Amino acid sequence: MDDKIKRLFKVRKIQKHKKPDFKRTDSHKYKRLDSNWRRPRGLQGKQRQHIKGKGALAQVGYGSPAAVKGLHPSGYSEVLVFTVGQLDSVNATEEAIRISAKVGGRKKAIIEAKAAELSIKILNPTRGE
Repeated sequence: MDDKIKRLFKVRKIQKHKKPDFKRTDSHKYKRLDSNWRRPRGLQGKQRQHIKGKGALAQVGYGSPAAVKGLHPSGYSEVLVFTVGQLDSVNATEEAIRISAKVGGRKKAIIEAKAAELSIKILNPTRGE
């Protein structure tokens, strides 16, 4: 990674800590409302009107820098792998693999051996006891 990308990762980390939790309006009042974000659309909605104590709205300024958006902190982009055959399409210089949780132990060991042979980084390797 060059210095520019490292700096942008640091910027992203700082931004993520400053970002508030975006919660749905009145989700703390009613059990039937999940806390996951929904845009307030009510005409007299206080959150939509940007009243200070009513919670922040998700906006463009809270996003990560475009160069590092969606990347793993190691600098690689993640590829979810289910089979050994999917390793052939992985670019080892730019992509790292994450083995699916649905893959069993025997098949995971085979995938890890093939990935080591192709020098592909594994983001969730089996722990060595």
